[in-house]
Parts: sequence; structure tokens; C-alpha cells
Amino acid sequence: MSHKKGKLKVALMHDYMVQYGGAERVLSVLHGIFPSAPIYTLFYDETVVRSYFAGADIRSSFLQKAPSFLRKRFKYLSLLAVPAVENFDFTGYDLVISSCAFFAKGIITDPDTIHVCYCHTPTKYLWEFHDKGSEKPHVKSFVERIVAHVFRIWDFQAVSRVDYFIANSKHTKKRIKKYYKRDSFIVYPAVGKEIIDSGTKADMLYKRAILDKLPKDFYLIVSQLQDYKNIGVAVGAFNRMKYPLVIVGDGPEREKLEKMASENIIFLGRQPDNIVRECYERCRVYIYPGKEDFGISAVEAMLFGKPVLAYRSGGVLESVVEGVSGEFFDDLNPVILADGIRRINENYAGYNPQLIEGIGKRFSTERFKQEFKRVLKRILAHEWGVA
Repeated sequence: MSHKKGKLKVALMHDYMVQYGGAERVLSVLHGIFPSAPIYTLFYDETVVRSYFAGADIRSSFLQKAPSFLRKRFKYLSLLAVPAVENFDFTGYDLVISSCAFFAKGIITDPDTIHVCYCHTPTKYLWEFHDKGSEKPHVKSFVERIVAHVFRIWDFQAVSRVDYFIANSKHTKKRIKKYYKRDSFIVYPAVGKEIIDSGTKADMLYKRAILDKLPKDFYLIVSQLQDYKNIGVAVGAFNRMKYPLVIVGDGPEREKLEKMASENIIFLGRQPDNIVRECYERCRVYIYPGKEDFGISAVEAMLFGKPVLAYRSGGVLESVVEGVSGEFFDDLNPVILADGIRRINENYAGYNPQLIEGIGKRFSTERFKQEFKRVLKRILAHEWGVA
């Protein structure tokens, strides 16, 4: 194979590319490390690819031909994801790196190909939500339970196709061990402020129109509006306290959340990075009610020197330093979250923006590149005896 000549033939695999979130930012950095590597994905949004992966060799599955409204609601295509993933041809590659939160780890490679999976999370709706029972809509019907059971069997078998796992946090490493019975390296994801404004007149006018809506001294959430993000808990708390809350992001829960929100809560929907950056810069406190395996948006807020109020769970415990870069609340209850807001406001004068930013910089893009290359070097040395 080509590694014997000193040059690796590398491919990247990502679940799907319909938004530019934390996982896609990691993919972008991986592509920066391997710029000639093609990116395989189940399907993609042309706007996302054009904006963030211009010039990349994107190779999609037959699911790319599905209607766009179905591609934006992945659960409706999940039954076809298994044959789509297994249908990709990775013949002749020395190394395949999958960036996975769903099905990408299930690719089939040559026996001599090394498959490294950068795992953002073991598939949530198969494992974590299943543990919580009927409180989650993903598993509330009998049919959905049967389908989830079948997918769990496939998901567990699919991990045997991965040679090495790299987890994005200690929390994810524990979950990989629990659900997949596999060990893993840890490399925290790339988080940075490398956001460039386009600077066109139209963009500036749009930006000004959006920013004029922002109240002074507001609290901020940047998140997909999915049920498991627990945004409703924050809405309930701010309904009580009447502080201004700005929510950036979109998703299936938006209509429900807007109906329950009082007038002090503003929904901006999905916004480009330059608007998100301004929101981080202008906000008073960042609110993080979700339970995630890492929690990129909380680190992004810290990079702008903002304290974070986070639910005490998951990967955010590895990034937020209590009493230094933020505070935690211990129960997904609006009253408890409101008490956390009270505490963070009482301590507000004690937060040092420069110190908070320094904590966020521990998760920089350059640090990710160095650590990922170091782990990959260990893997290749173990497999091929090369440095």
C-alpha cells in the first residue's frame, strides 16, 4: 500500500453535512490536516459545503437524492442509513478517519486499511435516550422501540469495524466503554474564534438589522432546538425572572418554545457565524442547560470571556471551572436554573474575562491538531512501525 512509499492515502467520513455545528468544525480541521483527502458523507447541504468546505472533494451516498425536507429530518432516513454507509467503497485507502455521532463508524474498509473513529458521542437516541424510557419521544411507541432495538444491535456490531477510537472527552470515553466495550484515546475537539466576516454591504446591513434587536445585558443560548437540549428549562426560568434571553438556533422544538416564552425572550433562529460572534461578545452570561459529551458552545462563550451557567453533567464538567469561569445548577428545573442565575449574578464582579478566555483557549484549534497528530503517530507506529 502507499504508506510503504511514505505517503498515506487518506479518506474522511462524516455522518451528514446539513449544518455547520461542532462536529463539522472538527471535520473542517481534519480536512485541513489532510487537504487532499476526499470527504465521504451520507448527504450534504450545498450551502454548507460551499460556505465551509469550498474546494473539498465531497462524495455522498444515494441519500443525497432524497428530498431536502427529509434530509433535514434525519430520523426519517435512518432506515436507509445502514445500507448507504455500507455501500461506500474505501478500496485502496491506507487510513480512513470517521467523524461520527451516528452511523459513520459502520463503514466497511479493506482488511489492511486502518479505520480511526473520532467519536463525538455513541449514538444518543439508541443508547442514552433509551435509558430514560418513555419521557423521550424517540422511544415512546412500540414500533420505535423495536426499530431502536434493531439499530442498537447493528450499532454494537458496527464498532468492530473500527480499529481505534478517539473520544472527544472523558465523558465520551466512559460511554464508549459502557456501550461499545472499547477503549479509546482522548482528544478534545477544536474550538476557536476563527470567524471571518464577509464584509459585503448586504451582509453589513443584515448584521446591523439583527444586532439592533438585541437588548442590553442579555443572556445567551446558542443551540439546536432539540428536546434533549433542555432549552425549555431555560425558557421556564427566564419566564419567571424576566431577564432578557436571546436564543440563537433552530430546530423542531422552536414553535413549542416560542409559544411558551414570555416577551423578554428573543428567538433569532439560525444565524451566520459573524452574528453568533457578536452575540457572544455582547452577552452577559452564557446559559448551557444541555447534557452533551463535550459542549462546544460553552467553550466558545468562554473564549469571549463570558461566564457560563451550565447543567452539572456531561463533558461541560471538563471545561467549565466552577467559581472561575462559571457556575453549575444541579437539576433540570426552571426554579433551580433561576437560582443559578441569581448565584452567578451575585458573583459577577469576581469573574475575570481574561482568565475565562484563557480557560477556553485550552481547547484551541492548534492544540487539537497537535494532539490528534500525536495520537495518530502512536497508532501508525503500532500498526506499521513507522514514526
